[in-house]
Amino acid sequence: MKILVSGGAGFIGSAVIRHILRESNDFIVNVDALTYAGNLESLPNAEGNERYSFEHVNICDFAALEKVLKEHQPDAVMHLAAESHVDRSIDGPADFIQTNLVGTFNMLEVSRQYWKKLSAEKQASFRFHHISTDEVYGDLEGTNELFTEHTAYEPSSPYSASKAGSDHLVRAWGRTYGFPVLVTNCSNNYGPYHFPEKLIPLVILNAIEGKPLPVYGSGLQVRDWLYVEDHARALCKVLADGEIGETYNIGGHNEKANIDVVRAICQLLEELVPNKPSGVERYEDLITFVSDRPGHDVRYAIDASKIERNLGWVPKETFESGLRKTVQWYLSNEVWWKRVLDGSYNRERLGQ
Repeated sequence: MKILVSGGAGFIGSAVIRHILRESNDFIVNVDALTYAGNLESLPNAEGNERYSFEHVNICDFAALEKVLKEHQPDAVMHLAAESHVDRSIDGPADFIQTNLVGTFNMLEVSRQYWKKLSAEKQASFRFHHISTDEVYGDLEGTNELFTEHTAYEPSSPYSASKAGSDHLVRAWGRTYGFPVLVTNCSNNYGPYHFPEKLIPLVILNAIEGKPLPVYGSGLQVRDWLYVEDHARALCKVLADGEIGETYNIGGHNEKANIDVVRAICQLLEELVPNKPSGVERYEDLITFVSDRPGHDVRYAIDASKIERNLGWVPKETFESGLRKTVQWYLSNEVWWKRVLDGSYNRERLGQ
């Protein structure tokens, strides 16, 4: 197959591409605008691979997308390109509306027009897989319930609202046009190549530099944590074997309060980096509680029984094994994250 991956230089997209290139003979077309979170250095073995192509294209550019599909003739689309940081969506929601709503519309409509011109055989095998988030479902505060594929949408932030809207667009294209769509909603991802603004890499890097470890509110917000390589396997399984028109929730079966995640990282660092920065007795002493963000959801939790029952996918990593791998990766890949932190990965890419 030839698979077009939008957002393939991002955290989850790059994990998907690394997985496909490593575990299959499929071809990849990576379409990415290379915004601040897009980093081609997260694809160390892709450049020069005859099964990999990169197109520096923004999904908000309809004409450029048309050109890419016409040139590469993909057999499937995996749509991961999105603005995804809640704090950034609160400070500046406009980019989230453009990328997550207008960009998804462009991806759908360009792909649909391309699909209509395919032979009957190729039409029958084509797939448009939209990758989304559990945040569209809202907040499970005060309950023991889990998000299922039938949970009503109740987004809380500009980010989750824009993703909810994109999900609705995808399902509408499936129903109205008979376009062969698949939707997945995942829980919080973590793992290698995660942009350092997110909780787990931020805590790891701040701790080893002796900086404060910021925790919102009381730190009791609960998330289900999914190792990114497990997620990549799940996405490829859905693309290959998922039923057209269906939604699959993907979770790690790892509900953890944010404060417990931070403490677990500190404990691992006590073992792996016993020589602490000057003035630090215990990594946990760096924990700093800060004002909670507006509209902060208290609990997310995924029921991933459908994908296990119907497609046979289960996560390989426990939270403990995945977190250890993640911490060790950041400790062993200082060049990658230092280039992200100092912006050099970005400046060189843009020729500055």
